[in-house]
Amino acid sequence: MKFDFFKEKTQPLVGVDISASSVKMVELSTGSKGGYHLEGYAIASLAKDAVVDGNIAGLEQVADAVKRAWKLLGSREKRTALALPAAAVISKKVIMPGGLREEEMELQVEGEANQYIPFSLDEVNIDFQVLGPAPSSPEEVEVLIAASRKEKIEDRVAAVEGAGLKALVVDVETYATEAAYTLIANQLPNQGREQTVMIVDIGAVMTHINVLHNNQSVYIREQTFGGGQLTQEIQRRFGLTPEEAEISKRKGGLPESYEAEVMQPFMQTLALEVARALQFFTSSTQYNRVDHIVLAGGCAAIPGIDALVQERTQVNAMIANPFAGMTINPKIKLQQLMADAPSMLIACGLAMRGVHA
Repeated sequence: MKFDFFKEKTQPLVGVDISASSVKMVELSTGSKGGYHLEGYAIASLAKDAVVDGNIAGLEQVADAVKRAWKLLGSREKRTALALPAAAVISKKVIMPGGLREEEMELQVEGEANQYIPFSLDEVNIDFQVLGPAPSSPEEVEVLIAASRKEKIEDRVAAVEGAGLKALVVDVETYATEAAYTLIANQLPNQGREQTVMIVDIGAVMTHINVLHNNQSVYIREQTFGGGQLTQEIQRRFGLTPEEAEISKRKGGLPESYEAEVMQPFMQTLALEVARALQFFTSSTQYNRVDHIVLAGGCAAIPGIDALVQERTQVNAMIANPFAGMTINPKIKLQQLMADAPSMLIACGLAMRGVHA
């Protein structure tokens, strides 16, 4: 299976995001006036250790969650786009002579890859994309090479095939997030141009930081912090199982003390983590400020979290909603979509691969 980070948009695809806590799906089509139309989305939860550090540990559990999500989605489309965690992908920009034919370039890419991939080339899948003329010399081109161990790709492909679906595209989570960000940039002043925007995607276990300047990614980092910490605290405090804690976190029904004793301290910690990420970014790069913080992931749905982060960082904070400018299938409950939208960035970015909008 070819590693399709960079394949052009083709037929419709369901974006499938396999994260530590759930499988998320998004299906898009072209809207009547151009732009995107949200056909549907679905979330199916995953058992605690089915995905560990971005690797699929329980293949059957993941395939089962993919099947459940697809049923909830209610789609006939079986072709999917998947993403690998950034940690599973080695990517590097290299400079090559311009005017090479496809075959010549492939050989050169393999030669380059040999130098920086710590595995033998028959264990990896490689893809590349010409980014454009090299900044230093117009006769040369800048090429982005991406490589991943075959087993990392095969595990994800096996999970969707185990659910009866087809994997057509394998992307990288960072690139999928950046694709969805183009929809969020439209909600920013001047469409995000000439500005520095920090996307903070808070997953169950990890927080992914991606900073874009002038709508180009300039910095990527991960921090060990996530919504799972809130779930664990609920378990500990109220004597619940992991499943019960997760459900009550989403649906409510916890004792009155929950808000003051568990939720508020967690929100304060989250705001502090974002402030630390911001400080680390400005002190370790040439950028001395951030204009906007975009909060994504399940925790971004916590009411008031944007105001708290804004107060702590003194930077305009907003909740990620890639669906804001789309037309929406009338069957979708809008209130529920608002709560789920921040955690759908990767799935949405993947689904965009199959739509001409």
